[in-house]
Amino acid sequence: MNLGVAFAPLISAPLLWATIAAAVLTSLLLLLSRSRGGAVRTLALALIVLALSNPSLTREDRDPLSSVAVVVVDKSPSQSFGDRTRQTEAARAAIVERLKHIPGLDVRVVEAGQADGETDGTRLFTALSSTLADVPSDRVAGVIMITDGRVHDVPANASALGFNAPLHALITGNKNERDRRVALIAAPRFGIVGQSQTITYRVEDQGANESTATVTVRRDGDVLETRVVPVGTPQNVDIPIPHGGPNIVEIEASPLANELTQVNNRAVVSIDGVRDKLRVLLVSGEPNPGERAWRNLLKSDPSVDLVHFTILRPPEKQDGTPINELSLIAFPTRELFQQKIGDFQLIIFDRYARQGVLPMIYFDNIARYVQDGGAVLVDAGPDYASPTSLWHTPLDAVLPAEPSGDVTEEAFRPTLTDLGKRHPVTRGLEGADSNPPHWSQWFRIVDTRSTSGTTLMQGPDDRPLLVLSHEGEGRVALLLSDQLWLWARGFEGGGPQLDLLRRLSHWLMKEPDLEEEALRLDVSGHNLVVRRQTMADQVSDVTLTSPSGQTRVLKLEPTEPGVWERSVTANELGLWRATDGKLHALVNIGPANPLEYQEVTSTTKVLAPIAAATGGDSRRLDDGNGLNVPRIIPVRSGDTYQGDDWIGLKMRNASVVRGIGVMPIFTGLLGLLLLIGSLAGTWVREGR
Repeated sequence: MNLGVAFAPLISAPLLWATIAAAVLTSLLLLLSRSRGGAVRTLALALIVLALSNPSLTREDRDPLSSVAVVVVDKSPSQSFGDRTRQTEAARAAIVERLKHIPGLDVRVVEAGQADGETDGTRLFTALSSTLADVPSDRVAGVIMITDGRVHDVPANASALGFNAPLHALITGNKNERDRRVALIAAPRFGIVGQSQTITYRVEDQGANESTATVTVRRDGDVLETRVVPVGTPQNVDIPIPHGGPNIVEIEASPLANELTQVNNRAVVSIDGVRDKLRVLLVSGEPNPGERAWRNLLKSDPSVDLVHFTILRPPEKQDGTPINELSLIAFPTRELFQQKIGDFQLIIFDRYARQGVLPMIYFDNIARYVQDGGAVLVDAGPDYASPTSLWHTPLDAVLPAEPSGDVTEEAFRPTLTDLGKRHPVTRGLEGADSNPPHWSQWFRIVDTRSTSGTTLMQGPDDRPLLVLSHEGEGRVALLLSDQLWLWARGFEGGGPQLDLLRRLSHWLMKEPDLEEEALRLDVSGHNLVVRRQTMADQVSDVTLTSPSGQTRVLKLEPTEPGVWERSVTANELGLWRATDGKLHALVNIGPANPLEYQEVTSTTKVLAPIAAATGGDSRRLDDGNGLNVPRIIPVRSGDTYQGDDWIGLKMRNASVVRGIGVMPIFTGLLGLLLLIGSLAGTWVREGR
């Protein structure tokens, strides 16, 4: 219970102060003039002024509140290195037990820093703020952190903590730890496909005196180079960018003897490959309705640089018109098919037949161009079944179907084969989910004797319609009908010609998303999706490796034709790997090189400034002589809360008011008696 005096003036504050001044001045005059009864009159004036101030006696009934101490336990992945887990649990048990024996202390224990696949780094102070969100600052007795010292959200100063109490850091690990890491100095985010990008890195050692390290550089799991580099010296490595999308580059250094962990011996860089202008050569043998479909598709893509030639006047045509009066452009055959053929990513023959324009030697160049990694698409019509067919050229070595010489002229609806339902070029085409598909009819198909590639679409009597083939390092596509333009015109509702042509051209140009056999890792929210694309009926189990090196074997389940998947929780930041023994996949979740693994040796230096500013301490639990948990002492007053073998908590005197009593002094009979008594005393003194 606390007693006090409160004032509630009966008049305004300026008038009260004026009254007090007048009373003081009058009292001084009475006392200085030695007037009879001056002392009694002064007392009477004082009582009148006090009555105007309306004083009251107050009584507060208070209940004491306990002080709050917080124990923050670091559960970040780096706490699993060495003997830190055992030290943490032993220190936690000892500290909590000792805190329970301090009277008037409320103990809160919070675990922080767990890997959740989203937060980068160890965030202990964020967890501390959440724990103390409902605690007034005048109740906080102190904070004890059990950590390896690698904390990434340390406030800039002690005032940012929001309380005035000591913070102590008890550091796990030991001072003789050894570790090697690869530090990135400069790493590009984007690169042009077909060109190279330079990455600058440095190998750094802590607690070791090695002068060199062996560094292996990989791209998408394939080794690019292995070299010996000096430790502590920046190094450059040139990385070719072979494809669009993420190119995952790993720079891995050889481990140290007795190293704390090898997790940070590897740095990861994800370089997004951006294609420059794709050069496409479109050769139309004669004007036809399908020519516009190809031209519109390729011209609408800003990333495509289209070179289009239509042969309007073959060499054998003679009509007597002088050459200098012709407005046609001569076909630069030698420049395109001998000098610059390697500059094109795709060559399309649209209704082309041998007309003497291209000598046989140029078709041989095109066949070698395919074998070396180029792509050819043939949009065939009756020309493919004629004696002037492209089959009767050196291109027959790469074309996947031999024409029989016949052309079937009848109405039919294109359908997908079983392989076509699995292949990424035709899988899931709009309208293909019904039988027959919701596509318009075509009216012509070129008959073939045999096919060597993969038939994705078929016509009447299961005749091949769209055939794809891998030839050497390159790819070939053969469309055995010139009726695709009917879909583009919307005949009978049309069909997915735009989607089909786009997928087909991208498959020919080796876009990774359209590979027949592929293993991919995709991030979907908090989950990691393992996806296997295949043309086979079954798939092997996949081994998934987390950034920390933990492995698990996953059995995939079919989700759609040709696609098998499995989803797992992505609970770690960093590089994830998957393999089925033949194919490999990589994906990086979050930052390429998480803060948690950049520096893993334990240290007292990171938390020492903030601890010292609060009167606390940052010390090791194991100084080389075994685990030593300090004593905990409650301190009522003082600025220092640590000693050689002890740490202190600032005990508070906080309380909560349960009730208040107020008794006015000059109200009622008591006030009346005081005022009448003072006036009567003055009259008695003056009457003598």
